[in-house]
Amino acid sequence: MSDLVGLVALSVRAPSSCRGFWFNSAMNTLGSPYRGYRFPSEIISYCVWVYFRFSVSYRDVEELMAERCVTVTYETIRAWCERFGRDYAKRIRARRGKLGDTWHMDEVFIKIGGRLQYLWRAVDQDGSVLDILVQSRRNKKAATRFFKKLLRRMKYAPRVVVTDKLPSLASRPRNRAGLARPRQVPSS
Repeated sequence: MSDLVGLVALSVRAPSSCRGFWFNSAMNTLGSPYRGYRFPSEIISYCVWVYFRFSVSYRDVEELMAERCVTVTYETIRAWCERFGRDYAKRIRARRGKLGDTWHMDEVFIKIGGRLQYLWRAVDQDGSVLDILVQSRRNKKAATRFFKKLLRRMKYAPRVVVTDKLPSLASRPRNRAGLARPRQVPSS
């Protein structure tokens, strides 16, 4: 056990008052998914949680941890997010509860690698992003496919769909996805 304390203290490059602050002797239990990792489970879970909850970069998480007297590289945080991220993201989504019944759909023109692409985005009335899709086509079929995928994933239909005069969504028939026509609002 003293070897583990020394290992954690070596990984921390901060004043002596911070050394050993994050140590947890139960981090290497047999059933733990964190077994074999250099840092305690609290540090790993906190880094992954911050990355997915606040949509910050790996380097931002690295800086946040440095403020808490823990030296960890952004590359290590990336590896943790790849390993534990899917489970954390699923739990965060489950905790946010049911989303609003008014959806705002938007499309933006962006250039990726010098090619024009279309970013489709659906947001509820509280600002929670429901889904994002980047594709090269902008037509009724692409809009309908995006909307059907969103409906399958959400498992409930919105009461109102607000668009900013999207021509690809404006003429969609009523019964295609089981919804009324989208309400169009002028863009500001």
